[in-house]
Amino acid sequence: MIKSIVTRATTLLFIGALIVACQEVKKKRIDFPPTDLAKENLIPKPLKVIPTNKAFGLDRYTAIYTTLNSEGYSEVGQFLADKIKAKLDLVIPVNENSTELVERIIYINKSDSLELDSPEAYQLYITQDSVILNSNTAEGAFRGIQTLRQLIPEESNDTLAEQRIWPIASGKIIDNPNFGFRGAMLDVARHFFSVEDVKKYIDLLAYYKINVLHLHLTDDQGWRIEIKSWPKLTEVGGSTEVGGEAGGFYTQEDYKEIIAYAAKHYMTVIPEVDMPGHTNAASVSYPFLNGNGKTPKLYEGTQVGFSTFDTRKDTVYAFIDDVVREISEITPGPYFHIGGDESHVTKKNDYIYFVEKVEKIVQKHGKKMIGWDEIATAKVDSSSISQYWSSGDNAQKAVARGMKVILSPAKRTYLDMKYDTLTKLGLTWAAYIPVDSAYVWTPEEYEGIPMENILGIEAPLWSETISNIDELEHLAFPRVIGYSELSWTIKENRDWENYKVRLANQAPFLDRMNVKYYPSPLIDWKKSKYSYKEIKKD
Repeated sequence: MIKSIVTRATTLLFIGALIVACQEVKKKRIDFPPTDLAKENLIPKPLKVIPTNKAFGLDRYTAIYTTLNSEGYSEVGQFLADKIKAKLDLVIPVNENSTELVERIIYINKSDSLELDSPEAYQLYITQDSVILNSNTAEGAFRGIQTLRQLIPEESNDTLAEQRIWPIASGKIIDNPNFGFRGAMLDVARHFFSVEDVKKYIDLLAYYKINVLHLHLTDDQGWRIEIKSWPKLTEVGGSTEVGGEAGGFYTQEDYKEIIAYAAKHYMTVIPEVDMPGHTNAASVSYPFLNGNGKTPKLYEGTQVGFSTFDTRKDTVYAFIDDVVREISEITPGPYFHIGGDESHVTKKNDYIYFVEKVEKIVQKHGKKMIGWDEIATAKVDSSSISQYWSSGDNAQKAVARGMKVILSPAKRTYLDMKYDTLTKLGLTWAAYIPVDSAYVWTPEEYEGIPMENILGIEAPLWSETISNIDELEHLAFPRVIGYSELSWTIKENRDWENYKVRLANQAPFLDRMNVKYYPSPLIDWKKSKYSYKEIKKD
């Protein structure tokens, strides 16, 4: 296999580096204690792991090389180097034709192998001399380097006082995701979260190979995205949040910054404008939108189901057309989420009429419509997507229409649910969701939805009870880590007893990233040199 990789490496840069590495390693190879790649604490668990019980020594004599002239590969290599620098304070050159000694290499290779049968598939070959990552796409390479990042130990080997070395277990990893859609939703409407908060969440999600961030941008309590043709949406509707705090919103430039940051992490952003219910903030801004017969006022509570657009006004659809157009123009992903849930004061026929009209608007602007499971009660196109959160009947209606379904069952995946009776943050209306309940279920067999209709899994985090990044992390982590494995790893490779050991060993990473995760008593957390501060809520 190594021979075939070298044959493909046509650049003199890589061949020269490989020759130097092979020559120098004969003199400088270090004998590490035996390793077992199969026992490394990887999350999500890869498809196949074959250990060879030796180690690759990552140190200052290591260099990263990538396939050149292939879009994204150099950037993936630099991303890895930056993360190594942040973790170990170790500078690894990328694609440098340097006279400095190189003993070992990490090579990120664009492959045309037919074994890599999905855009995110990758293979890792780790020997004493080299780490070779094969993928057909830069996206696959990016997923592969998340695995490599998890294999790099927190502490160096101390056998050589003059040279710090971090041993990486050797062997082969063959990996491919179970579901192509692996999502997390963040509600920025009930409480607003800054661009920097969202970026940190993206960092953490990408580490566990989550590839979709769904932003719930509007609700009764706040409108969080600038619409230039309707400026009062943010001037008025963005001025408050649950509990009467200051609110806030993203300018379109802020939103573009989030989109660009997500793209660097090969993450698709799905914008959601919830309608025809959950629309009080919009109706306060522009009262002609209102359809519940009351004079709209700014709302700072947590009740649902009381608001609706007037679904029979042409001007309402002109407004929606502008909103969908402006957001779609700055969102490169294929999806637009229209909400559609809990529209209790909208008459049934009016609701159906609304969803069918808005679907056409979304399609006109080049997007696929996603909606919460209630949308399947309308005659929507099979290209639209139903997000199952509550009603199994609605999920089956979506299947009957030939629609794809995103699995977000509230009693299993809602990150805003409390862990247990002692949890200070969160709600309980769906269930208590401890860390084991979040993990021990089978999406592939859920509610009788056929596997071919399941687009993937998404874990929503509603923000009624949280108002800052620490509280966000407390509810999201560690449960969202389990959802990453449910999304990526085939069911035959999932096992709670094995998973909870690997989860326990995520503590050093979470602590180093200053994540205020919930230290579930179900997990024997690995002690870390990094400080930890538990979140408390009065």
